[in-house]
Amino acid sequence: MQIFRTPDELSADYRGTVVSVGNFDGVHLGHRFLLGRVVERAHSLGAQAVAVTFEPHPTTLLRPDAAPPLITPTLDERLALLSSTGVDATLVLPFTAEFSQQSATTFATDVLVRRLRAVEVHEGTNFRFGYRAEAGVEELRALGCELGFTVNVYGALRVRGIDVSSSRIRRLVGAGDVRRARWLLGRPFSILSTPAHGRGIGTRLTVPTINLAPYPGLVPAAGVYATRMQVADRCFDAVTNVGTRPTFADASFAIETHLLDFHPIELTETTPLRLSFLARLRQERQWPSPEALREQIGRDVQRAKRYLRRLPVA
Repeated sequence: MQIFRTPDELSADYRGTVVSVGNFDGVHLGHRFLLGRVVERAHSLGAQAVAVTFEPHPTTLLRPDAAPPLITPTLDERLALLSSTGVDATLVLPFTAEFSQQSATTFATDVLVRRLRAVEVHEGTNFRFGYRAEAGVEELRALGCELGFTVNVYGALRVRGIDVSSSRIRRLVGAGDVRRARWLLGRPFSILSTPAHGRGIGTRLTVPTINLAPYPGLVPAAGVYATRMQVADRCFDAVTNVGTRPTFADASFAIETHLLDFHPIELTETTPLRLSFLARLRQERQWPSPEALREQIGRDVQRAKRYLRRLPVA
């Protein structure tokens, strides 16, 4: 997949494109279905399949106090997921204060037609664009009739009776329901991070516990989860506690993972970690003593092992 950071970088070979514009937070099953149609149509027309997205997410600029935590907070992660959909290119538009004031007509004329040479645009029913989200899919259709591209609109994809959307996935993860979130994502909800600083990490990890560094994106509700952690190129079954560890006097928020099939591994503070949440085992609670907590952790580990044995190896 080619990546363009400005419309000016688009190749002269792009003489016709099939396009979808969106934030694509999470690149969930709804996004994948829509982009799959973009790829199919592009191939049938001899055109290029292009996803157009924004960096940063528009709400972080327009409504920073109300901006939701993102499912995929880094652009690199989002681009990797977009690449897996089969699109030929992704155009990343810098979302600035000046860009936010661009009218729907200007965007359609300058970006979709003049730069991308779009012949088709594919969007969901809730798509809005232009200054203060002034236009929706009906306005887009009207602009397409005027400017020479057709518009295909899709209703929400439903999975197991649930409409797939980024906001629904955020609510599920925020409530700790990582199982249903996995249905809508088409993969486990994951956090990409590094080990926490100041935890005595050297060049080799000899104890089976890793704390994640502070993370800017979406995290599950406080609780204990059956997880898998990828450490560089190794994958471990694990149990993860998300929360403030209220049993201890120095309670502070942490995402702490206990590796079940542990053996000493190379680890530094820059080692990439992928933590995938598979099932919530219980909510977080305060125990009367550290000993009672240790007993409960033993039960959590046994329950997690039973659950993880039933899953395919990552």
